[in-house]
Amino acid sequence: MTALVDTPTHVSPFARPRTLRADRRRWQDGPTPASLADLVTLTREVADEVHAGRHAVEVDPVHRWSQRLHADEHLDVWLISWARDQAAELHDHGGSLGALTVVRGGLTEWRWTAGGEDDDACRAEELASRGPGLRRRVLEPGRSVAFGLGHVHDVSNRAVETAVSVHAYSPPLSAMSYYGVEGGVLRRTRSELVAPGQPPE
Repeated sequence: MTALVDTPTHVSPFARPRTLRADRRRWQDGPTPASLADLVTLTREVADEVHAGRHAVEVDPVHRWSQRLHADEHLDVWLISWARDQAAELHDHGGSLGALTVVRGGLTEWRWTAGGEDDDACRAEELASRGPGLRRRVLEPGRSVAFGLGHVHDVSNRAVETAVSVHAYSPPLSAMSYYGVEGGVLRRTRSELVAPGQPPE
């Protein structure tokens, strides 16, 4: 992970599909050889590197700061800092899987759920009501979450302290859709292409 972006000598850990079972390829999570578990592991490893001082973090009080740490055909990895009240609009990740690990500070995630079976998996803090809707969860330092296909969420820093997080997407982000909630219904408001190297918004 120490190689910088687009360094041709660096070999991605996901250059070939990996699996714990030799009789299966890892396509069950989505269109990539990386699984959700792989992405969580990767963001945790890079978070440890950030703790060790191997990646510089900047803070921009006006616009959320980000730095791409790695990019190849299978994934990209981003380091993001969140000053107070900085947020990402309610969005999905197009055809990409994703994961994040909070390095320091805390982030608040509001994620859309259709309810039903998902209600039983929600922590008490998330379950203000049952059925379809947005569920809140607070992501403390060291906490990791993964996003499968179709995951819709927004993320924000509501604390005074700057938050820092590591994000991985596989395949690299190429499109994102944005949403609003009206009358308890999730509605897509727009979709945008993401140019290679453009930070996740």
